[in-house]
Amino acid sequence: MLDMKENCEKCGVSTPKSGEACICSFECTFCVPCSNDMDRVCPNCGGELKPRPKRTLDV
Repeated sequence: MLDMKENCEKCGVSTPKSGEACICSFECTFCVPCSNDMDRVCPNCGGELKPRPKRTLDV
């Protein structure tokens, strides 16, 4: 199951499960503005940051 982290790893802003965020294949999580500032490249692994799917159920 996808690890839905609750905060941006760069600025710390909240990234709720039903909100927008970007992740890489290692599930590093960033808010959309930080992701855009980093040209959608993960600073941890160099992977592509993609929109994280939204989760509406608390599983």
